[in-house]
Amino acid sequence: MKYTTLGNSNLIVSRICLGCMGFGDSGRGQHSWTVDEDHSREIIKRALALGVNFFDTAIAYQSGTSEQYVGRALKDFAKRDEVVVATKFLPRTKEEIETGISGQQHIENMINKSLQNLGMDYVDLYIYHMWDWQTPIEDVMDGLNRVVKAGKARYIGISNCFAWQIAKANALAEKEGFAKFVSIQGHYNLIFREEEREMVPYCNEENIALTPYSALASGRLSRLPGEGGTKRAQEDAYAKFKYDATAEQDSVIIARVAELAEKHSVTMTEISLAWLLTKVTSPVVGATKLHHIEGAAKAVDLTLAPEEILYLEEPYVPHPLAGVMAQNRPVAAK
Repeated sequence: MKYTTLGNSNLIVSRICLGCMGFGDSGRGQHSWTVDEDHSREIIKRALALGVNFFDTAIAYQSGTSEQYVGRALKDFAKRDEVVVATKFLPRTKEEIETGISGQQHIENMINKSLQNLGMDYVDLYIYHMWDWQTPIEDVMDGLNRVVKAGKARYIGISNCFAWQIAKANALAEKEGFAKFVSIQGHYNLIFREEEREMVPYCNEENIALTPYSALASGRLSRLPGEGGTKRAQEDAYAKFKYDATAEQDSVIIARVAELAEKHSVTMTEISLAWLLTKVTSPVVGATKLHHIEGAAKAVDLTLAPEEILYLEEPYVPHPLAGVMAQNRPVAAK
């Protein structure tokens, strides 16, 4: 495994981050395809053995059970100061807004619940999961700064935002002396490269770490269509919503991934992640089976030639925003 510094922080993270959305009680949340605690523990233990020290979860994943599984496994298999733990919080609910709970109080409530779930005194990275159009950004940044000052989070990050939003938030933080975002977790992979328009150059300029999710496009970049079907492939309606509409144009790129995998005698996972690793700090790679994290770890040691990178990139055409980012607009515009 190789390691790097996470943006403008002093956190040293593995080049692969284990995404833990696939862990949790399958009867208690958005996803029906998540794996139980025993299987989650096996994957986390294997990730640690491979040198992965960066783990990403969220309070929203299966009603907090992902956090609980991750926290218990890391307590049993790792030393707290040798792992980097990230979790995320959701925007205020309609009920919280109606009862007058401020953005600051909401964030305090959220971090306290996550720490309880994790069984930890602090997280290394606390991530604003999605832009909250009904809460002033001043309240969000103030609330996050209070969490950092209280020692409950070492650094803060953001997910699912536009470049102007993180720029605005960090400019406010600099003006007020608040903690600034050190990382962005956006939707970025070989068949969805819209982050390259503004977010990637902005982050390169400001030394903000790119830790993208959907690194393998929910498995589409790890196998040819029709091969190796999984429970997630069958049941993940959200992923189908994000990718099925562009399946035909994406298939050209996926075929080239398969071609290079055969040429290098490696998996498609390794090719897809090797490409992404030339662009970002540490992609968030989900795993529901041991071979998922094993393939991801191998990608770190694979180097693609410049002409191979261009070969993979050449067929790309612009994609419409999908998923959470397609909903990132003022409430009144919906």
